[in-house]
Amino acid sequence: MSDRRKPEPVQVIKQRRDAALSALVSGVPYIQYLGIHFDRRGDELTAILPYDDKIIGNPVLPAIHGGVTAAFLEVTAMMTLNWTWLWADIESGKLDAEEMARGALPRLPKTIDFTVDYLRTGLPRDAYARARVTRSGRRYASVQAEAWQDNHDRPIAQATAHFLMPRPEG
Repeated sequence: MSDRRKPEPVQVIKQRRDAALSALVSGVPYIQYLGIHFDRRGDELTAILPYDDKIIGNPVLPAIHGGVTAAFLEVTAMMTLNWTWLWADIESGKLDAEEMARGALPRLPKTIDFTVDYLRTGLPRDAYARARVTRSGRRYASVQAEAWQDNHDRPIAQATAHFLMPRPEG
C-alpha cells in the first residue's frame, strides 16, 4: 500500500493561489489607488495598470506620469519577488491564505534601491508589466521589471531593483 496522498483538486489549488495573491496585493493601499491588478498563470504574474485620467502627468501630450510608471514597475517587481519567495509555502498550504487575508502576512522583502530607465512615453491606455527575479539569496534579491503597452517588444520603461530579504523567524 502506498503512502502517497491523493492530489488536491485543481480548483482548490487555484483558489489557494488566488487568495494568497489577493492578500499580498491588498496589503499595499497604493496598489488599490492605482487600480493595479495581476493576471496569474501558474507561477507567472503579469501586472495590469488600467488607464485612468488620474495617472496622466502631462495632459498636453498626454502621458502617464513618470512616478506612476516607476511605482507600477516597483509594485510589479515587489509582488513578483514576494510571489516567487512564498511560492513553496503557498503550494504546500503552510501559508494560510485566509489568515493572510485577515492581515497575517509573513515578513516580506524590503526595497533597498530601485532604478528606472524611461524608454518611451506612456500613452493614455492600459499598461502591462512583468518582472523576473535574477538573484535570490538569503540576504538580498535582484529583480528586473519591464512595462509595455500595446507591444511587448516596445517597452515604455524598465527597472532594476534590489531587495533586503527578511531574516528567518525563529
